[in-house]
Amino acid sequence: MVGLSEPPRRLVTERLLLRRYHPRDAALLKEAVDSSIDHLRTYMEWAWTAPEPEAVVRDRLREFRRSFDRGRDWIYGIFTRDETELLGGCGLHRRIGPEALEIGYWIRASRVRQGYTFEAAAALTRIAFERCGVVRTEIHVDPSNGPSIALAEKLGFVREAVLRKRLPPMPPGTERRDEVLLSLLDEEYPASPAARVAVAGLPAR
Repeated sequence: MVGLSEPPRRLVTERLLLRRYHPRDAALLKEAVDSSIDHLRTYMEWAWTAPEPEAVVRDRLREFRRSFDRGRDWIYGIFTRDETELLGGCGLHRRIGPEALEIGYWIRASRVRQGYTFEAAAALTRIAFERCGVVRTEIHVDPSNGPSIALAEKLGFVREAVLRKRLPPMPPGTERRDEVLLSLLDEEYPASPAARVAVAGLPAR
């Protein structure tokens, strides 16, 4: 994708460390996912393959790392600042066209409604505009996922469209699901709530 700069490998916010995964994170990731399977399966297609052996998780993290280093997808683990707990995952995805990035995120069941997802998604929004140089960011959400839609709107994203039957079946074998597309443009970003979330190395706004 011509014109985009790569994001940093580590992002530090008030309470979180977002960083590129390492294969040694497999046990932490497996524990976070396995303890949250029912919660994650509501909206995350990949959760239907869990639980998986730790070796399989480790191989996936190696692929995440290669993808990050090659600039295909920038996937981060969401850790406590001391890195003793994996709270969830997030990423900047290059699948929506030139000069744009899609933001994705998930949080473990035991950490919902504590503001961590907002903090992580805001950090990625800041990086997308201030470091990567995008002209738009998007968040794609299942229409029934009210909390995620509310979070995107709290960040300053605007509901743009409902795309019919764009999301995979959940559970597998059922009907495909619609998708709500929310977007934030570069001219809207400076006044957005996301721009005011502190990220180490970025100027305060």
